[in-house]
Amino acid sequence: MKDIVQNLDLAEETAGQLEWLAEFGKDPKGGVSRLLYTKEWVEGQHALKEWMEKEGLEARFDEIGNLFGTLTGKNTNETVLTGSHVDTVKNGGRFDGAYGIIAGILALKYLKKHFGQPLRNIEVVSMAEEEGSRFPYSFWGSKNIVGLAKREDVESIKDFDGVPFVEAMKKAGFDFRDEAKGAHKDLKAFVEVHVEQGSVLETEKTDIGVVNNIVGQRRYTVEITGQANHAGTTPMGYRKDALYAASHMVHEIISMARKIGDPLVTTVGKIEAYPNIVNVVPGKTIFTIDVRHTDKEAIVSFTEQMTARMQEISSEHEVEMNIDLWMDEDPVPMDQTVVELIEKQCKANGLNYKVMHSGAGHDSQIFAPVVPTAMLFVPSLKGISHNPAEFTEPADLAEGVKALIGALYELGYKE
Repeated sequence: MKDIVQNLDLAEETAGQLEWLAEFGKDPKGGVSRLLYTKEWVEGQHALKEWMEKEGLEARFDEIGNLFGTLTGKNTNETVLTGSHVDTVKNGGRFDGAYGIIAGILALKYLKKHFGQPLRNIEVVSMAEEEGSRFPYSFWGSKNIVGLAKREDVESIKDFDGVPFVEAMKKAGFDFRDEAKGAHKDLKAFVEVHVEQGSVLETEKTDIGVVNNIVGQRRYTVEITGQANHAGTTPMGYRKDALYAASHMVHEIISMARKIGDPLVTTVGKIEAYPNIVNVVPGKTIFTIDVRHTDKEAIVSFTEQMTARMQEISSEHEVEMNIDLWMDEDPVPMDQTVVELIEKQCKANGLNYKVMHSGAGHDSQIFAPVVPTAMLFVPSLKGISHNPAEFTEPADLAEGVKALIGALYELGYKE
């Protein structure tokens, strides 16, 4: 297998299929907008189904629109799953999510041609949704597969045009799954291939990232209330300037994070000042904080120190502060056995790789608590993602497919 994979030229085919899939939802601005249950999404999923069938896979949709292509094994009670999400952000790139689906189909095509029927089923899935870009709900595809999605979570939500989730789903030809069925019981492993969406691999000139952990996240909205007042008649010492207090907090938060260093990352990404007028002292400021780390205790420790310092600054500036912790997701470790198996295949096939964590969320974090899971990354040009400029070199795309082939061979063809 080593010689075959090393000499395999998949660059042109992988890049070409990604261009083909990007036509479904191609945006006049140059990106791709393929949002859940839209016309573009439906056309893309059905086109993928036709391609799967052309390659000799058994293709089917589940109730909510996840698309599966199966290379049937001798033991049909066990399934190794690969794939990613077919939806995009609005005016996004053509690689995010889509690459994992294309890579999965090409890997199954290769394995079927060279090794025939596997010991157990190997499936590629084009998951319905991950991004949360049309409706205020994320991971609809993977949460349905593992039995976490609940009907009541989406029955009352609408998109940005006021279209109800349920209406859009039924118009696309799908419906709720039978929640009594629970999770898929046949899954033995899940391997997701994805563009890195960061610059580590490119900077370190490494072809493959073997992901061993997905970071935990805490997100906050902070509201600072001071006193709006006349910019000319209010002396500096008399002011309760909400923006000044907030800027002091932001400086401290980022400075604390920089002092601790990797893998902790902290971002203040949105700031709103009120009344936002040139000649009025700001009476209210609202800003967001995003904190991520691979270790739960480290996140808890940092955020406790952070909020304590913010309380001190609030008192110093004589303003009121309200902090809303609206996301608290624990880090998700990948399965060590699957990670080591992928490392073994990368070594055997002469692939240039490193073990690393993911700073972004992925479908793998939904699978990992219930199914042995690991991820593979390929480089992203300048780390750009969720952007029409998102790009990965065809040669790097091909290396990712090779690594996936090795992983699926180990998982699907061996005892």
